[in-house]
Amino acid sequence: MFVKGIMKEAHQCWTASMETPLKDVISKLNQHDIQGMPVVVEGIFKGMVSKELIYKSFFESSLTKETFLEQHKVGDVMAHEDLYITESDVFEQTLTTFKGFPIVAVIGPNSKFLGIVTRYDILEQFESAFGMKKKGVRIAFTSEESEGRIARLAEIVKQYHENIISLATFDETAKLARRIVLKIEKKDNIDKFAKKLERSGFRILDIKEDS
Repeated sequence: MFVKGIMKEAHQCWTASMETPLKDVISKLNQHDIQGMPVVVEGIFKGMVSKELIYKSFFESSLTKETFLEQHKVGDVMAHEDLYITESDVFEQTLTTFKGFPIVAVIGPNSKFLGIVTRYDILEQFESAFGMKKKGVRIAFTSEESEGRIARLAEIVKQYHENIISLATFDETAKLARRIVLKIEKKDNIDKFAKKLERSGFRILDIKEDS
């Protein structure tokens, strides 16, 4: 899945400008129970502002909290100018982009602000990819790295009329093998299906039913 399919579009996002007073930012963050927001100027992404950045700057100042928030603006504390991805990136790429921040900006050409992706959005996608919200039987096995192995797996799945909930593969290049985790709906032929996998050269590592 691409980022475009899971992002919140610009009109759905809370944003700040460089000139927004910090007191207004804190008020908005508290009101909407969020930790940070993009800084956008005339539709262009400039960086991020967050409670953490604001309070870090406050503690480094010699001002009272009220005075600091009154006298300073977003441009004084914003950071993370590189905390963005594009809408054509795949959602997995966001995992290495967050850098401890709860959101990343989605930008287009010339840094045009298009929206955001949150950590929650990404976790939901991984839950979906691994079929975590549907009960079933998870079978972990290995396969040699050779042409046609996934096609062979598909043939066996079709032969036993299994309903796939999720399928994930993990590279095991050093061992010339690939780990595969297949989640299927629970049926009374799981043992026969697993034995067929074994006879076809897939080495079963674990079979576990969701509780």
